[in-house]
Amino acid sequence: MKTDIMFWVGFNAFVLILLALDLFVFHRKTHVVKIKEALLWSCFWIALSLVFNVFIYYWRGSGPALEFLTAYLIEKSLSVDNLFVFIMIFSYFKVPSKYQHKILFWGVLGALFFRAVFILVGVALLAKFHFIVYILGGFLIFTGIKMATSSGDDEIDPEANPVVKFVSRYMPITNKHHEDKFFVKLDKTVFATPLFLVLIMVETTDIVFAADSIPAILAISKDPFIVYTSNVFALLGLRALYFALAGIMQLFHYLHYGLSLILVFIGVKLVISEFYHMNMLLALGVVAFILTASVILSLVFPKKDSKVLPLPGQEEETQA
Repeated sequence: MKTDIMFWVGFNAFVLILLALDLFVFHRKTHVVKIKEALLWSCFWIALSLVFNVFIYYWRGSGPALEFLTAYLIEKSLSVDNLFVFIMIFSYFKVPSKYQHKILFWGVLGALFFRAVFILVGVALLAKFHFIVYILGGFLIFTGIKMATSSGDDEIDPEANPVVKFVSRYMPITNKHHEDKFFVKLDKTVFATPLFLVLIMVETTDIVFAADSIPAILAISKDPFIVYTSNVFALLGLRALYFALAGIMQLFHYLHYGLSLILVFIGVKLVISEFYHMNMLLALGVVAFILTASVILSLVFPKKDSKVLPLPGQEEETQA
């Protein structure tokens, strides 16, 4: 079903208003985001997503509403892997926790743009070249297997990032943070700060993750509005989710395997879609079951060295 251009304009205007309120009203002062604040914001974003899901139900019907909910749940789950990488990036650059919200804010803003481009291109290609369905399905299965067999402990190496290498070659960079600034003028020369490099790392990391998540969402729905809005709502709550879970994410050590199994499941669903159309309610149930089971197994069978850790940057602030 085609969506009127006014709905696209209205939705994006609504998102921009939310982002403006977030940055210039609720987080206008740089501060450390505490777990209680993060949990409240997480509840707000999840509740807002569910309210929009109800709107989709009354506007489009139960089918599109189920597609939105399934796509949202998958994108939200896969974003947890992003959080692990964000922790490593912030730790590597020793980013004080009070500056992390600003980086994640601009990171999410950039991610919204790139996701929109990927989604529109992906939907257009699927509409014109149907055989891409099998390529995407095979890619998701391969990615899921690769995720399950990888250790997940790869170290962050900024020097290997081509965008960071390009910036470092053509722009002077300071060797220390200057509050929450991305650029600073020293001796009449504009320098990029380490925070700017962190932002680049966050943006390029999200682009890499989008290569996994967008095909997974396109396997659920071919409607660009459903795919885009579910992605947006999942991304809007990503910052709050980071501050709420960053200290305890290592407790959910089976979640990594659960996410890989979801990718394989969605890939298989996509490959067999020509021969067997899986009920969306069944697909939602399978995804929810895998996530719930992986979390429960992680808590029932914890790693011996699992413990709650402070956010990257909090150690230095506590000592200070």
